[in-house]
Amino acid sequence: MNIQPLLDALGIQQDAARALADGLRARTGDVQNRLREAEIHLEHLAIARKTVTALADRLPVAPPDLPEHPDHPRMLAVFNEATEPLRARDVCEALGHELLPKNVEGTRAALKRLVEIGLLTEVDTGNFARKP
Repeated sequence: MNIQPLLDALGIQQDAARALADGLRARTGDVQNRLREAEIHLEHLAIARKTVTALADRLPVAPPDLPEHPDHPRMLAVFNEATEPLRARDVCEALGHELLPKNVEGTRAALKRLVEIGLLTEVDTGNFARKP
């Protein structure tokens, strides 16, 4: 009996299996490299998060955005120059508005909104000042 054809067939299968194993080893090495890179990236992100969290309490608090009102910046400018608390009537006058009840009440409402967002304080009823 001639077993050479059988040995040749086994050799072909062995070569194919070796090539497959070599290819899988190469891909495994690539996956391991990519995994190492991903783990390093995760470590860097964890360090960044820890650093930012540690520094967060040292960052200055950004002033809140002003609500849409044309007089708010001008009102704050009036308070920047004021040396004592102001009443809505004083602010209304400083802005050049007529001292009509509707204007004074509108100014008072705007001042109350500025108190709500933390830019002004109402030192006592009706008297407003810039927060220190």
